[in-house]
Amino acid sequence: MLKPSKKLALAVEAVVDIALHSGLDPVQSQDIAARLGLPRRYLEQVMQQLVREGILKGVRGPRGGYRLAREQRRISVGDVFRVVQGDEPAEEAGIASGSELGHRIMVPFWGELEEELMRRLDTVTVEDLCERAAAAGLRGEQAPPPDFII
Repeated sequence: MLKPSKKLALAVEAVVDIALHSGLDPVQSQDIAARLGLPRRYLEQVMQQLVREGILKGVRGPRGGYRLAREQRRISVGDVFRVVQGDEPAEEAGIASGSELGHRIMVPFWGELEEELMRRLDTVTVEDLCERAAAAGLRGEQAPPPDFII
């Protein structure tokens, strides 16, 4: 079974946690870390990466924290994947081979598999995962914010 890296799984879970728990105030990192059972320092590294790439918006101050930078329906799991894993080609990811079989068959195979995976990840949004959470009885502490504020 293909498994996401720990960093990727954390990033997706943190983004969905923010979506579930956001309201008028930003979601604080210590609350996210407590819910996810992770050290805050490790979480902050991932969160800052997501802020730099426009997935999250950081809010400074005593009541600061994180918000989604875009609407839930406009953030896909593929977006988070690209931020965390990067867009390094298969050969740079360590699957290149010195053999003719590896070079002509296996590297293209892994590339095709990655393209299929990314197409699928791009179809799943944060909103979809929030709906799954609600269906499973997991609800945020606050009402979700409107998609936009006038």
